[in-house]
Parts: sequence; structure tokens; C-alpha cells
Amino acid sequence: MTGPPRDWDKELAEIDKIIAKQPMPAAGKQLPAPAAAAGVAPAPRAAAAPAPARGRAALSGWVRVLLGVAAAAGVALAWPYAHRCGLALYGYLAASSGVILAGVWGVVTSWRRRLGVAHVVALLVTLTGIALVTRILIDRTNYPRHPASWSCGP
Repeated sequence: MTGPPRDWDKELAEIDKIIAKQPMPAAGKQLPAPAAAAGVAPAPRAAAAPAPARGRAALSGWVRVLLGVAAAAGVALAWPYAHRCGLALYGYLAASSGVILAGVWGVVTSWRRRLGVAHVVALLVTLTGIALVTRILIDRTNYPRHPASWSCGP
């Protein structure tokens, strides 16, 4: 920045004069914001965090999370079909992906309704679904020494 030097004392004296012309507030009153006085709209205030859901909203949030828990338990612990290859494998992958979707559904719902414990449970359901899918994918890629196949044929 080049140019003539500025006389800071003169500029600050002008600012002091402008401040002195402002009316003094009465006791207990606040001065208007400088931006509002200049015709500029003040920035919006940050809203306070909403309270956790209660009643029917909390119940429906927990029902969604518990549906995800039931899906995760059913696929991880009680899947009744062999899923080594072929169509049964693809069905198992679809069910495991459904566990992930149910977990994400519970995560979003519990986050919006401020249900902390339900949110943690829904995150665990999501991680369970990811683990189920990852296990199948790792077994069928080149990671193990003898990878499993996707199809049942020779």
C-alpha cells in the first residue's frame, strides 16, 4: 500500500466526536447494535438446541432403532440358509445391506429426536451390518490365500 501517510490522530478525533454525539442510554437499556444503526440487518442468533423428544415421538424413534436391532440379530445370529455361493449368497448380502439401511434409518431418526442412547444403539446396528457385508466381501476377494467363489459352479 503506497500513498500519503494517514493522520491517525485526526481520524480518531473525528470518531470520538461521532461517539460523543450519540445519546447516552438510560440505566438498564442497551445501545442498538452498530450494524442495525447503519441500516444493516443484524446476524441471526443461533437457536438453542431443541429438547429431546418425548411421548409418541420418542416411542416411534425407539421402535425404528429396535427394528434395526432385530434385523441385525436375525441376520447375524439366526440366518437359516446356507450362504456359501450363488443366489443364497446374494440374498444374504441383500439382507445384510438391509441391516445397514435399518441402522442408518435409526441413526437419522434418533439424531433428529435427540435420543442419545438410541443413537448409540443405531450406530452399533449400522456397524454390525457393515461387518456382515465386509466379511462376505473379504472372503471372496484376493485377501485370503484361497478365496471363496461367488457362484456355485466349478
